[in-house]
Amino acid sequence: MSATLGSLLRQLEPSWSITIIERLGDVALESSNPWNNAGTGHSALCELNYTPEKADGTIDIAQAVKVNEQFQVTRQFWSFLVSEGLLPEPDRFINPVPHMSFVWGETNVAYLKKRYEALKDHPLFQGMEFSDDAKVIRSWAPLLIPGRQKDEPIAATRIMSGTDVDFGSLTHLLIDGLVKSGVRLKLEHKVTSLAKRRDGLWRIGMRHEIGGTPLELTARFVFVGAGGAALTLLQKSGIPEIRGYGGFPISGLWLRTDDPAIVSRHQAKVYGKAAVGSPPMSVPHLDTRVVDGKASLLFGPYAGFSPKFLKTGSWFDLFGSIRLHNIGTMVGAGLTNLSLVTYLIGELLASRAKKVEALQQFAPKVKSRDWSLETAGQRVQIMKRDAAGRPVIQFGTEVVASSDGSIAGLLGASPGASTAVPIMLDVLAKCFPDRLDGWKPDLQRMIPSYGTQLSSNKATARKTLAATAKGLDIVA
Repeated sequence: MSATLGSLLRQLEPSWSITIIERLGDVALESSNPWNNAGTGHSALCELNYTPEKADGTIDIAQAVKVNEQFQVTRQFWSFLVSEGLLPEPDRFINPVPHMSFVWGETNVAYLKKRYEALKDHPLFQGMEFSDDAKVIRSWAPLLIPGRQKDEPIAATRIMSGTDVDFGSLTHLLIDGLVKSGVRLKLEHKVTSLAKRRDGLWRIGMRHEIGGTPLELTARFVFVGAGGAALTLLQKSGIPEIRGYGGFPISGLWLRTDDPAIVSRHQAKVYGKAAVGSPPMSVPHLDTRVVDGKASLLFGPYAGFSPKFLKTGSWFDLFGSIRLHNIGTMVGAGLTNLSLVTYLIGELLASRAKKVEALQQFAPKVKSRDWSLETAGQRVQIMKRDAAGRPVIQFGTEVVASSDGSIAGLLGASPGASTAVPIMLDVLAKCFPDRLDGWKPDLQRMIPSYGTQLSSNKATARKTLAATAKGLDIVA
């Protein structure tokens, strides 16, 4: 997120001085690290939680369209950076990987068929295929079929234009470009204070993590893109807009294999349907990952609990974020989401055998010995009050900005990095409203669809998607 915002601002205001502060010894070691996330270019091509079935039996595609539109904005910006030589060859960070949905059971098969019918003619979901034929599905993803009962109802959809994204590599490439352009990068520096001065500038106190040397910077604008730690840093700033917000940390695990014989038999990201009553982050998926040019498979995620807000955070992060103004929200959100608590307890108690059993629901013939258990990234879900004043846990992302636009931060998790560009455009709109008109020509040069909706124009959508795919060399 921070690398994306920096890259946008470098194009819009090349004379501005920018400093990036990173607590660790390198960038992208937390949420953006490729092994800490699924690497799915989240475009709702396969994620069933974005297309719920309504009470009348129809499929609501509004959220799927929104997420897809956001990812197309992000892809356009990446394509622009490649065309300008500001990013290297696209396969350093993005690769074509088909996106599939796969279900079993009569009810789920009926749902997937209705979902397909609702999406197949939409301009952002062109090329979607459906099959309930085991032979066809096996040709798409061979691991899914062997070992199943021949009379088991199954179905799948596939879109060949899906992608796998190495967000760690992308972040490094963006930061490298910023540093070459004159942006200062301070590694191993921890922000210890954020205070607004009388003159409107922000005083940022920090400490070198190794030498302990204190340092101060002043800034007209601050963006807090610190993943799970964004909540506590925004609390340090004292802005009233952060009052009432809390965070609920959730850790994760994957089953992973690098065995070429297994990996070669599954070249897709295959998303299933979460169990009834499970939260959105529990949607199981079997994914092809391409990291440093090498393909692997991940299955999960399996949720767990840790009070840390980052993998490298403190065991006291959760407790340290409690304030008088958010304790009621946090307690109330917990009490109204007991199903989430139950789910997490079940995940914590699940044995390795149970985890492998979940994988075998997707790929019945896989062997436990071929898979290792890996720790994934740490998420911090937003706890807040809704418009009616009720405490809720929000499964999404949200920009929190001060009323004067001098500081902003990003809270929450999925769909995360895939929507980095539209989220950062939201930051620009909130924090620099007086500059947007002047920036518009440059924004349209970088993002041709800026200010419009691709989903409302089939011809424009087809043209834009084709141009972006060609620019990123992801034509399947």
